[in-house]
Amino acid sequence: MHPDDALALHFQLNAGQKKALEKLKLRSVRDLLYHFPSRYSDLSVVKLVRDLVPGDRAVVYGRIKSVKVGKAFRKKMPLGQAVLEDVTGTIKIVWFNQPYLAKMFAAGSYVKVSGKVASGSSGIYLGNPEIEHTEGQTDGAGDSLFRKDEVHGAASLYPVYPESRGITSRFFYHTIGKALKGGVLEKIEENIPQTILKKYNLPTLTTALVWLHAPRKEAEAVAARKRFAFEEVFFIQLVEQKKRLEYEAHKTFAIAPEQRAVDQFLERFPFSPTKAQRHAITEIFKDFASGKPMLRLLEGDVGSGKTLVAALAAYATVMTKPKGQDFGRLEVAYMAPTEILAKQHFASFMEYFKGLGVQIGLITGSGCKKFPSKVSPGGATDISKNQLLKWVANGEIPILIGTHALIQKGIQFKNLALAIIDEQHRFGTKQRGALGTKGRSGMPAPHLLSMTATPIPRTLALTIYGNLDLTLLDEMPPGRKQIKTEIVLPGKREHVYQKVRDELAAGRQAYVICPRINEPDPTKELALMAKSAKAEAVRLDKEVFPEYRIAVLHGKMKDSEKEETMEAFARHEIDILVSTSLVEVGVNVPNATVIIIEGAERFGLAQLHQLRGRVIRSTYQAYCFLFSETKNAKSLERLKAIEKAKNGFELAELDLMLRGAGELGGEKQWGLSDLAMEAMRNLKMVEAARAEAHALISADPELMSVPKLKTALSSRVKPIHFE
Repeated sequence: MHPDDALALHFQLNAGQKKALEKLKLRSVRDLLYHFPSRYSDLSVVKLVRDLVPGDRAVVYGRIKSVKVGKAFRKKMPLGQAVLEDVTGTIKIVWFNQPYLAKMFAAGSYVKVSGKVASGSSGIYLGNPEIEHTEGQTDGAGDSLFRKDEVHGAASLYPVYPESRGITSRFFYHTIGKALKGGVLEKIEENIPQTILKKYNLPTLTTALVWLHAPRKEAEAVAARKRFAFEEVFFIQLVEQKKRLEYEAHKTFAIAPEQRAVDQFLERFPFSPTKAQRHAITEIFKDFASGKPMLRLLEGDVGSGKTLVAALAAYATVMTKPKGQDFGRLEVAYMAPTEILAKQHFASFMEYFKGLGVQIGLITGSGCKKFPSKVSPGGATDISKNQLLKWVANGEIPILIGTHALIQKGIQFKNLALAIIDEQHRFGTKQRGALGTKGRSGMPAPHLLSMTATPIPRTLALTIYGNLDLTLLDEMPPGRKQIKTEIVLPGKREHVYQKVRDELAAGRQAYVICPRINEPDPTKELALMAKSAKAEAVRLDKEVFPEYRIAVLHGKMKDSEKEETMEAFARHEIDILVSTSLVEVGVNVPNATVIIIEGAERFGLAQLHQLRGRVIRSTYQAYCFLFSETKNAKSLERLKAIEKAKNGFELAELDLMLRGAGELGGEKQWGLSDLAMEAMRNLKMVEAARAEAHALISADPELMSVPKLKTALSSRVKPIHFE
């Protein structure tokens, strides 16, 4: 048996199993071996029938007394049944939807049964247990129906695999067992250098596969999972470090701002930079002077001041003249994921660069603008797209802010020296890479500054953004008060509405966030009776806040309508904005101090944190109320994490410990397996994998000295980073 053989060559598969395996993308023996258990059932306790109680997980040795097949639940579900006896009594075995198993064990067979004890109307039973033949004997006196040496040698851990319709965990257990015994391990080659395995005390590939699928003890399963977690992170880092090396091989622009000019620019802001902001600026300026193109991720909580850092980096860039010229400016492209956010950045940059003679352009799907306007020097003017593109190509507009429109074919810069990507996880890898190619052919590569306010654990950021240096803005501007967050269960709303009234009476504003736009069709969507923005706006207007101005905002509105509504809210012509999660990113209305999130359990943790960030934009006390209809303990535990966490970084780390990192973005979104997500709890492992990959790629970019590793890497599916 060879690892690259098709499964059908060695295993008899029915149509349902073939379909399920294809759905799971398991086509070869190697794929099967890399279908890892999601957990293990602890079956270490061997019990007598008389000692079994509901909820037990146990191993029972005995003899099959009788077997039969039939149907249950109004004759719709096929099942197999057997009666197991030992010297202390009998217990029923039931296999739901698997009647064929009963036919495999004739009356009188001696067996080992492993599973969970359940209770039904006719008493306790073993539901869907593992069962296998064994050589039953008495102890000579006839008072025992199992061998004591087999009992003491019983495996304590039973692997449980991810399933799909038509295929069970039991199938994987037995099929993988056959593969391991079929000689496939002899043809599997190690793909990690022995020096690295020894350095970190990791088992070899063949040993790890055996320990993962058939562990004799917990320590073996743990060691195997550690090895494969390291392997996945190591492979990701090899890919990312190679990308970095290739990008750094390009020439770039030297940017050396004068400290006096930087200090004067900072005086334009109504507050002093925090220590974290100054540290970020220092690191960016070091990158500018390094001779290599910068590749940096700026991760900062909502309201931590990423825009100031971006503005200062842009200022340093445009105040630098192209090499060999005593005129002109280096250029900046600033890409945001939404039109609302792009326009907000444009407005901020107009304020920051007022009077400096720096032309700033805006390009979105709905039009183009330029600052300053000849008619109104303090404002912007609408211009045609063709005119904007012409000025950008000539270098006459050194700062261009926009949405995805920035990477369309017609845009080309003259001396693009800095590309800034805001909320960068919302762009695909190709979109992010496209911005860096907007300079003229043959020109140096621009410096890249990516930014995100999505809370990501440090280990996860080091892995998925392995080609970027990481800078954290872990400090809020002075004067910001800690937001007060409260979970509100059904029947407890009135005190929240009163708090909203108090805030509105004090001249503040409020958001109400709903999971959906319209009310569900009761004939089609009985499972999702979440509140809708449209209906809730009507209810609040009529029944709760009739004296205040209420408006609705959602994604199906025209862009002009959305813009008009947001501007009206910013001008305080609206007191309460009822919206979907459309306002999640970038919306900045400092006067809004309270947010209600309906159906909070329906949002992800990162999304809830971003929404909560809408009211942390000023020195006023802010409030967030999480309205929940759930009684599910896990859902409430998640919401309590939001309630307790003081900031996004703390929330990310707390969620990582509680749930293994899936909720902050979802394993599928990050493109990582469950094992790799487990590794995210271990900073030392991630740093070790990163360091080893960096050292290997730096010394041998094409991996010529480790051909087996190169082959394994080239055949491996590459991580999917936000495509």
